Amino acid sequence: MDKGDYVIHIVDDEEAVRKSLAFLLTMSGFTVRQHESALAFLGIAPNIRNGCLVTDLRMPDLDGIELLRRLRQLPNHVPTIVITGHGDVPLAVEAMKAGAVDFIEKPFQDEVLIAAIERAIAALAKVAVQEDATAIRSRAATLSEREREVFAAVVAGLPNKTIAFDLDISPRTVEVHRANVMAKMEAKSLPELVRMALEAGLDSR
Repeated sequence: MDKGDYVIHIVDDEEAVRKSLAFLLTMSGFTVRQHESALAFLGIAPNIRNGCLVTDLRMPDLDGIELLRRLRQLPNHVPTIVITGHGDVPLAVEAMKAGAVDFIEKPFQDEVLIAAIERAIAALAKVAVQEDATAIRSRAATLSEREREVFAAVVAGLPNKTIAFDLDISPRTVEVHRANVMAKMEAKSLPELVRMALEAGLDSR
């Protein structure tokens, strides 16, 4: 997990809090973006990929609970960690029910927030891998029986002549099937095709 691949979005109406959190997370190796309100964040939320949200619950324009509810309506997943004061624990529990992945009580140690963010982006990475594998399997399902045979042979490392002999077809026909496999699987190279087979759990033979 590379921290630099993820952007941590901070939503808080208090500038001092935003800057303090941003400094902490930047020094910890994260890329950080600050937002002064929930509405400002919602404006860019649909375009977020590989992002995690850290937000306060009590904000003047739109509170954290409503923010979470609106985020759940988006097609992209933005894991959210809420920061709450001691008296707001029931509200934080409500936030968890609304979709937050974790909540942290003030005051908190730096390590607690960092660990929560790392758990959130680790889960996000796992979801991304699962979605990628599902997409790969869907593309593999479009292959004909002969194309699947060639696919398995290619990712097993067999040369065209050997594949042609094993399948009792001409090397030229193998080339045609191989090109079709590359196109249908949307693979730009043999190493990428092999990676797809591994990630999707497709048998090589």
